[in-house]
Amino acid sequence: SFPFLINLIEKKDFTCAICCVLQFQHCVVTLFFQVLANRPDIIREDYMSELCILQDDVPPFANQVAFSIIEEELGQPLEQLFSKISSETIAAASLGQVYRATLRETGEDVAIKVQRPGIEPIIFRDLFLFRTLASFLNGISLQKLGCNAELIVDEFGEKLLEELDYTLEARNIEDFIVNFKNDPTVKIPLVYNKFSGSRVLVMEWIDGIRCTDPQAIKEAGIDVEGFLTVGVSAALRQLLEFGLFHGDPHPGNVFAMRDGRIAYVDFGNVAVLSQQNKEILIDAVVHAVNEDYAEMANDFTRLGFLASGTDVSPIIPALEAIWQNSAGKGLADFNFRSVTGKFNQLVYNYPIRIPERFSLVIRSLLTQEGICFTLKPEFKFLEVAYPYIANRLLTDPNPALRERLIQVLFKDGLFQWKRLENLIVLAKENVSKMSTNPALKSNSLQTVSSQKLEKKLDLTDTIKDGARLFLIDSGIRRQLVMAFTEDSRLHVDELVDVYKLVEDQIDIPSVALEVLQDLPSVARDFMLSWSDSVLSDR
Repeated sequence: SFPFLINLIEKKDFTCAICCVLQFQHCVVTLFFQVLANRPDIIREDYMSELCILQDDVPPFANQVAFSIIEEELGQPLEQLFSKISSETIAAASLGQVYRATLRETGEDVAIKVQRPGIEPIIFRDLFLFRTLASFLNGISLQKLGCNAELIVDEFGEKLLEELDYTLEARNIEDFIVNFKNDPTVKIPLVYNKFSGSRVLVMEWIDGIRCTDPQAIKEAGIDVEGFLTVGVSAALRQLLEFGLFHGDPHPGNVFAMRDGRIAYVDFGNVAVLSQQNKEILIDAVVHAVNEDYAEMANDFTRLGFLASGTDVSPIIPALEAIWQNSAGKGLADFNFRSVTGKFNQLVYNYPIRIPERFSLVIRSLLTQEGICFTLKPEFKFLEVAYPYIANRLLTDPNPALRERLIQVLFKDGLFQWKRLENLIVLAKENVSKMSTNPALKSNSLQTVSSQKLEKKLDLTDTIKDGARLFLIDSGIRRQLVMAFTEDSRLHVDELVDVYKLVEDQIDIPSVALEVLQDLPSVARDFMLSWSDSVLSDR
């Protein structure tokens, strides 16, 4: 079958090639081609669009077989565990299927995920065949694509085997619950560990609305644009704050709750990002804001897209063209699909390899953006993303993020007062939107989990750190003094504008006094003499 499939692809007979893949009896083949549909570093764009047709919906296996697996895994008859169970599957996929049931013990409605019988030995066999094939193709893939075919199969196999272990998925759910425990806009289903095992997973039933049904969402009294804000904010928190990211948020796994929350299900496929990777991603955003494309190219190396020591100079003009063409026309014209289309050409033509975790991130962002456009075709992603990132940069106490904030506020050795003012305005917008659930049209729909939080943008710690930095770091101090002296009147006016944005929330004299008390005597004396001199000049 493989030579026949390759021959079809070489002839660009994509329709027959897709039919060929769908006829394979091994689910691993279909799953592997789905993965390739999200790997622009391996597959050309025209091939990718055809492979995206593949779906993992397959006919369900018999109920009796599924019920036997539940009883075998949990060690009790079905009737003792559940007072009711659906006679039809709610969903079926390559690795398992889902039923709706009611717990006899508590009367709670639950979803039961059951693994397809005999799937594990089939997957091990097929992974072995793929690995063997990859070893023959490795020389060609290294020469033509700059990627290791065996490594690609290993990464795919690792993620696939993780999905087979439902105890790991249960731990993923618990981690997501902890991450979003104080977020009134996100719902993660509870997991019932006492009724779960390695092949059976019992979770709280999510009674939500499919997120691709705008009419049903509106009829439930949910503001569509507000719901999109909730969804984008939740995705950004996963990516840049928690480092634990839902890897497969397709329309069957994301729902709108009637109380305005966004709900996720199916946590078998998640991406895990290290603290360093999260910081580098924020670096990339900072470098994009500063139009520092050389550093953006270096970020690719730090993230593992390029091998260490790779000459990035040929990539810099391509990155500049991609970003300026995608974001240069304004927020309305920016979307991940257009960026990814241009990025596909870049990674196919240069020795760039997308690590598996970032392949999941890219697929997840594209999928969620597709949902956003289904609900609102003119949706502007950056109008939600920028306020969130501004809020993080201004308020996160992480020293690494404080350093990124400095990079944003200084450009070519000059302090960017206007940029600081814009950051504060954007951050206030984010806090204002997320103080209540923006998906709710009226307060009458507020629930206990979605009550008003009365949040304010608290920049107290940021201003304290900035004041300490000004006193201790001579370079920062010199740049700020230069910012005042070059066009004193203009910068004083800008500084007043910035102060007006925070004066109602921060007691500046108290902050200054606290900073002085924390500083060594030399810095304290300098600050006092400097402030006396400035006041006398004024």
